[in-house]
Amino acid sequence: MKEYVIGVDVGGTTVKLGLFSTSGQLLEKWEIPTCTEQEGKKVLPDIAASIENKLKEKQISHDNVEGIGIGVPGPVDSSNVVHKCINLGWGVLNVKEEMNRLLPDIPKVAAGNDANVAALGELWQGGGQGSRSTVMMTLGTGVGGGVVLDGRIIAGHNGGAGEIGHITVEPQETELCACGKKGCVEQYASANGIVRLAKRMLTQSDEPSALRDMPQFTSKDICELAEQGDPMATAILERCGEYLGRALSCASAVIDPDVFIIGGGMSRAGKVLTDVIQRHYSQYAFHVSAHTRVVTARLGNDAGIYGCAKMIIE
Repeated sequence: MKEYVIGVDVGGTTVKLGLFSTSGQLLEKWEIPTCTEQEGKKVLPDIAASIENKLKEKQISHDNVEGIGIGVPGPVDSSNVVHKCINLGWGVLNVKEEMNRLLPDIPKVAAGNDANVAALGELWQGGGQGSRSTVMMTLGTGVGGGVVLDGRIIAGHNGGAGEIGHITVEPQETELCACGKKGCVEQYASANGIVRLAKRMLTQSDEPSALRDMPQFTSKDICELAEQGDPMATAILERCGEYLGRALSCASAVIDPDVFIIGGGMSRAGKVLTDVIQRHYSQYAFHVSAHTRVVTARLGNDAGIYGCAKMIIE
């Protein structure tokens, strides 16, 4: 194997890039803006140009680069074809073919969904280190997910595996999720979803809470108040954790991973969140899997570039 590998995590605002040794050490990371104009036609050329500049700066020849792993915010099939990235303006695009055209001297290219590659990164050198299989749930603006089984990303036939945020956990829901369905876990457990859940529960109860004195509270406020013992915040977090536990129990019945990893902004709440998820997961899970650990992610925003590098190293 050659000496270097490059991981590229493409987001709607910025592209994160990392230069790794093939032994797994992150040597340098940097960012460039994501140009989504003209249906994202400049995204991959900009990435290629940035890689070229970095290799020249470091005096690294193309012959010494094993390959480039790329994570994108959309479904990716096993042929490295992206099937619509709304945030980038892409329709159907073969990432490997395009990168091979832009950087023909680095032919080894692998593409994956950003949540899946983040799961791979966390399993490799993050919260799931030492395990071989995981379902990762990312609690951010929405709820993303990634699946790694025996060290390999599971993308699914249509590239839709790991969309755990759209498991139905509340069939009586009347409001629509962003996906167009109703009752998805994302509606209650994303950073926006738990605030929405809190506002609904506050109107249904007279329980005193410091949340009532905050006109614009956030998911962080809810978790902090729950840790301090605020009764209403505790009840809200309990309901959120129950929905997450149900969703993970569904995933476990299919995947049965070694470990569940919770990432995204809400994961910063730590044990106050994972403990309640663990308890409800164990309540709903099939008995042989009921003690699977729920842990928090450790790599933060770098999980994607780690996972992209690992796709190539693997």
